[in-house]
Amino acid sequence: MSRKFQVAYFAHAVRSDWNNGNAHFLRGLLRSLGQCGHEVQIYEPEDGWSISNLHQEERGAESLRKFAQIYPDLHVNAYPASDVSTGASDRWRQALRGADIVILHEWNPPELAHLLLGLRDELGFKLMFHDTHHRASSSPEQIRLFGTDHFDGVIAFGEALRTIYRDRFNIQRVWTLHEAADTTVFRPQPDVSKSHDVVWIGNWGDDERSMEICQFLLRPAGELRKRHFAIYGVRYPKDALRALESAGVEYGGYLPNLDGPSSYAASRLTMHIPRQQYVGAMAGIPTIRVFEALACGVPLISAPWPDIERLFREGDFCFVRDTRESIAAIERLLTDKKAAAEQASRGLETLLARHTCMHRAHELTAICEEVIQ
Repeated sequence: MSRKFQVAYFAHAVRSDWNNGNAHFLRGLLRSLGQCGHEVQIYEPEDGWSISNLHQEERGAESLRKFAQIYPDLHVNAYPASDVSTGASDRWRQALRGADIVILHEWNPPELAHLLLGLRDELGFKLMFHDTHHRASSSPEQIRLFGTDHFDGVIAFGEALRTIYRDRFNIQRVWTLHEAADTTVFRPQPDVSKSHDVVWIGNWGDDERSMEICQFLLRPAGELRKRHFAIYGVRYPKDALRALESAGVEYGGYLPNLDGPSSYAASRLTMHIPRQQYVGAMAGIPTIRVFEALACGVPLISAPWPDIERLFREGDFCFVRDTRESIAAIERLLTDKKAAAEQASRGLETLLARHTCMHRAHELTAICEEVIQ
């Protein structure tokens, strides 16, 4: 029987998903850890940039209410920014007393890392760094500010990132923990009527995939005018919004992640367009949207990325290499209902067998057991 741990998790935001895909996975992972019998406390700043931006959205209050309603089991402790200082050690000394494992997510300030490092030896917990981003590859100098070589280990969300920590940072205690779908929330909704042909949920953001969005989604939409395309997301600049309008794509703005399942259910298919980092330096790491779409039982078309870790089976979704192939795949799945249903069923089967948050909770439990030995 696995040992039960007292876990303290420091996130940038679990309550807010505004431009924060990390919240999707962390909600499910931390819930699953609790269901495994671990005692989990979550800490996040009360006024971080994600939740501050969420408050500006028309649907922001609704998103927060829905989070509280769907995740009453998550114990989120919000703290003021002033608590991230050495002068706040007494407050954290009391909060973390008795913790076995403290996990710091990389979307936090380096000052918090050093505060926790200072308390670790005194309180006896193990301190882990959880990285679900590409900065270790694209901006390694930013990651070095955290003092990751002084942590008890690093949890990386793919083998490519694990290799970077081992080879470039000379950190040997690194484990891979892929993201996954929270199947307590993301699941098929077969009774929802279809209102879109193609839906894409994703943020524009920093020109890391603007060319790919145009190539694999907007150009096909422009040619397939009889089909209804919809996009949800934030951080779309004016030129991007003009491109959507020109292609005849409906733009829905911010979509609370907890409305994702119903949005997928209302569409006949969806797409995955990875950021450039996950095609090159971070090859083999799918984003959370892949797992969530498959969990909802919707056919998925993906722009190229190398599944070098063999996370999925051939036929779980459809890879396309260019605009022409994207158009052909969209038309095939929209016209051949049997093929679409078979692909969706196969993808869902793989997801449920390998890539749920409960799978990851068991994997993280094994990591914690190894760290504490």
